[in-house]
Amino acid sequence: MATLVLIHPAWFGGWCWRDVVRPLRAAGHEAWAPTLTGFGERAHLASPAITLGTHVEDVISLLEFEDLHEVTLVGNSSGGTVITAVADRCPERIARLVYLDAFLPSDGQSTLDLLPPDRVAALDRLVQSEGDGWRLPRFGPPPWEMILREIWHVTDDDKFRWVLPRLRPAPYGHFTEPVRLTNARAAASIKRVYIRCVNSAPSPFDRAAAVAQASPDWEYRSMQTYHIPFVTNPEDVAQAMLEIVA
Repeated sequence: MATLVLIHPAWFGGWCWRDVVRPLRAAGHEAWAPTLTGFGERAHLASPAITLGTHVEDVISLLEFEDLHEVTLVGNSSGGTVITAVADRCPERIARLVYLDAFLPSDGQSTLDLLPPDRVAALDRLVQSEGDGWRLPRFGPPPWEMILREIWHVTDDDKFRWVLPRLRPAPYGHFTEPVRLTNARAAASIKRVYIRCVNSAPSPFDRAAAVAQASPDWEYRSMQTYHIPFVTNPEDVAQAMLEIVA
């Protein structure tokens, strides 16, 4: 039996892994999908004080209070920044990191640092115009309906109706606070896997995937899906996780 902890990206919540967690548990594995502070059912806790560090503490607290060891820690998109920082803080509890179309920051980098300058400028404007200076209301200038349908290709109507009302603004500190890595030697012993969702448009995830492909220390995989496969192709994500932990 393996232990997997699945970290959602900004705007989502632990709820988004629903159709991945079920087959993992059915196969006999222990699967956790925590919701980071300020998202999902914890959206009422959102505040300007929330940063990346808050979300790192969320995950570390789960690992410690549930006494989880030999964990396969999975992050999608900005969840990749979270799991990078968590692995540096408690490498003794983590067996493997899985970056599912996720950001891969180096020491001193934030998620924003990995985005093109024009994209950062657009997000900054959204925070100021619609987010009271501390919340990022959505992925980009288009409305969520267009983002889900045309960028993330949530074409199934039932899934669209499931996802849309559950999205919440993201505390901007989730994106702006840099990762500080102080335990690189211990963290280096953790196995690493990168999964690129290749149907997505060219993006910063291509750079991260190239790092994994070029290094003998990484396992690289690809999936014929778009960027949020836990919604659009959960069976493929579950199958990939089952193969990885096997």
